[in-house]
Amino acid sequence: MPIATPEQYKDMLDRARTEGFAYPAINCTSSETINAAIKGFADAGSDGIIQFSTGGSEFGSGLNVKDMVTGAVALAEFAHVIAEKYDILVALHTDHCPEDKLDTFVRPLIEISQERVDRGENPLFQSHMWDGSATPLDRNLEIAKELLEKTANAKQILEIEIGVVGGEEDGVENEINEKLYTTREDFQATLDALGAGNTGQRYLLAATFGNVHGVYKPGNVKLKPEVLKMGQDVAVEKLGLNAGDLPFDFVFHGGSGSAKSEIEEALSYGVIKMNVDTDTQYAFTRPIAAHMFGNYDGVLKVDGEVGNKKVYDPRSYLKKAEQAMSERVVEACNDLKSAGKSKGAKA
Repeated sequence: MPIATPEQYKDMLDRARTEGFAYPAINCTSSETINAAIKGFADAGSDGIIQFSTGGSEFGSGLNVKDMVTGAVALAEFAHVIAEKYDILVALHTDHCPEDKLDTFVRPLIEISQERVDRGENPLFQSHMWDGSATPLDRNLEIAKELLEKTANAKQILEIEIGVVGGEEDGVENEINEKLYTTREDFQATLDALGAGNTGQRYLLAATFGNVHGVYKPGNVKLKPEVLKMGQDVAVEKLGLNAGDLPFDFVFHGGSGSAKSEIEEALSYGVIKMNVDTDTQYAFTRPIAAHMFGNYDGVLKVDGEVGNKKVYDPRSYLKKAEQAMSERVVEACNDLKSAGKSKGAKA
């Protein structure tokens, strides 16, 4: 299958909502990590999402270019080619774009997809994230409204964030404090500005409930998934819906290292996408470290020797990294209950 069409992506999200599971969204920075993510999805029989951050996209363009849009396009085009060899659906997404990078990342990428759609083609990406967590809420929602219209015209879906995800990612660092929990007033303001995701123009909502990027020792981070239930209840009341309805399509950020019980609870409150980055980074790097330590005299020309080409050939350790990362992706699919749920070409 090629990358999901806009219609297939909407169907993916609808099925997750209806059937109570979520898609792992795997941050990728290279051809190797893209291959690992898609292999993991396929091994699990799951559709999935591959996403590129601003820093990951810049890295993907190479050390001389260092351009976020160039890297994102190159990585996306690679994914389009590779995905055609699989019978699962893969969606492409951009992750965490703050206000100061909108004009050099998300807006140009939306324009590229708009040009493709105008030619009768599918968009390059299926969705984009606007991260206004460091922007005052009124301004955050004002920008969201503008981008929501642009992404809808380009047959894409917008993801927004209200509240703050703690920790550090791509050089953006947030403190671990009360701002990590989205408030009732935040949800109400979002509904006033945008409606709920399934009552008008569709969007994904990264509401925060103690989420932190990275992995911390037990007790350092306090997740409160009940914040998501509160948000759904606010929407049900405001929109006059039935008790138990889940109007918001939630995204779980900072999910690496989360307890399975916390993931399960979050799924029950309408999470349909969970970002996974830190855990897959470690899964990718760990076998490379083992390879280097285990083949010390081969990967280095020690004491005037010549080393062993078979073990310093990058393929020898990158294959191990790809396999290990793909296994971690399978684990994420199982945790999020998306394993075995792919409809592939039928979607």
